[in-house]
Amino acid sequence: MKKAQFLTPVVTAFDAHGNLDCQANKNIYDHLIAGGIDGIVVMGSTGEFFSMTMEQKKELIDIAVNHINKRTKLYIGTSCMSVDDTVALSNYAHAAGADAVMIVSPYYFKLTPASIELFYDEVASKVKADIFLYNFPDRTGHDLTPAIMLNLARRHKNIVGCKDTVTEMSHTRAIIMAMQPEFPDFVVFSGYDENFVHNILCGGGGCIGGLSNLAPELFAAWTRAINAHDFAKIEEIQHQVDFLMGLYDIGTPFIPIVKKAMMLRGIEMQDYCTLPFLRADDRQCEQLKALMRQAKLL
Repeated sequence: MKKAQFLTPVVTAFDAHGNLDCQANKNIYDHLIAGGIDGIVVMGSTGEFFSMTMEQKKELIDIAVNHINKRTKLYIGTSCMSVDDTVALSNYAHAAGADAVMIVSPYYFKLTPASIELFYDEVASKVKADIFLYNFPDRTGHDLTPAIMLNLARRHKNIVGCKDTVTEMSHTRAIIMAMQPEFPDFVVFSGYDENFVHNILCGGGGCIGGLSNLAPELFAAWTRAINAHDFAKIEEIQHQVDFLMGLYDIGTPFIPIVKKAMMLRGIEMQDYCTLPFLRADDRQCEQLKALMRQAKLL
């Protein structure tokens, strides 16, 4: 069984005018590091990369790299709609000092397996950083199958792992089983918090899950319990996380809800998001407070 890791796909703090809130982002990173999280993923889906300008992305990379300063692992989401932009941003993150980059395939049109492989072949051959493939078929319209990942790993040594954001653990398990014989060090992360334990038991590397923005200490404790084979504690926290998964149902998308929850826990930040995301309304705030009280987070 691989050592379990739980990483946070961190939210991005903005001000009321849509600019990056530099101090708030630093506050969030400090909150996660103090909570004991194994790593931070900047500009994943929870980080709203899809509606940020290239200038904002580079600014945030510099903020994150300089402030985190190797206190924990740092991956950067560098996904762009074009190969050239993805390569440029990935190499910028690598030069700045990121530990790896995470790249989702182009979205909007459903792509064939051949097109997906072509995209990653072009990117991986020009990017100097280690790369984590990011599979999110609900958002891209296509699937990075185990066969696609295996083909890519055979051709590119810098493709070192993946994040598989699907609800079905059978899909993630198939990736793990396909990769392990040839690439035992290939790291497979699940993208949903509740699948963490199942991922590890299947031979995966852990999880990159959004709820850890709110309660990093809970997920750090869960990680310690898994690595210590403390099954009573594992079960206890699994039930807590299963309950907290209800946060995702309070608002769509869930990002403004997570930001409001973090504010309620005392993190110095605001819940502004990129347009057209709406801030949590009064009803949603009351639902959130009730959930957090029951989870003993308030």
